[in-house]
Amino acid sequence: MRKNNWIVLALVLILPAMLFSVSCAKKEVASAPEVTPMAQPMEDTTKADAAAAEKARLEAERLQAEEAQRAMMAARQAFINDDIYFEFDSAALLPMAQETLSQKADYLLNNSGLSVTIEGNCDERGTAAYNLALGERRADAAKAFLVNLGVNASQITTISYGEERPVDMGHNEEAWAKNRRDHFTLN
Repeated sequence: MRKNNWIVLALVLILPAMLFSVSCAKKEVASAPEVTPMAQPMEDTTKADAAAAEKARLEAERLQAEEAQRAMMAARQAFINDDIYFEFDSAALLPMAQETLSQKADYLLNNSGLSVTIEGNCDERGTAAYNLALGERRADAAKAFLVNLGVNASQITTISYGEERPVDMGHNEEAWAKNRRDHFTLN
């Protein structure tokens, strides 16, 4: 029995010593990163910078859209306000008229949903019937030129007002030159 006591005593003393010396290595306990007072303002600054950048981007887009709208309106006004003019008793397109019509063709080709009415006008000289016929020939000449540049003929209507709608009521060559024109309206 004495031998058993020694074995028990040895086990009681040796076994705990072995357990303490052979135990697992210490593991580092991962802790949550500490939030320092500097980290919070940096995070706020980053968010503020992102918000400012987004605001600047939106403002730039708004300004770009406004500029595009202004350009569209200017092109529309130029289309409407730029009449073409003719020589006395003629429906032949002058070089300046052809240049203006080329610009109008570009506008119509880029805005295929629009339609235009070409209004032929004359000065007060000549009979009413003659001036209506001449106004029609002038409007038809402009239409033919636009169609030759690729504008769909279904987008264009013509009408003659003859001498009925003068822009200058004078009775001299200067006034008559202003009244010999085709005017364009968008529908």
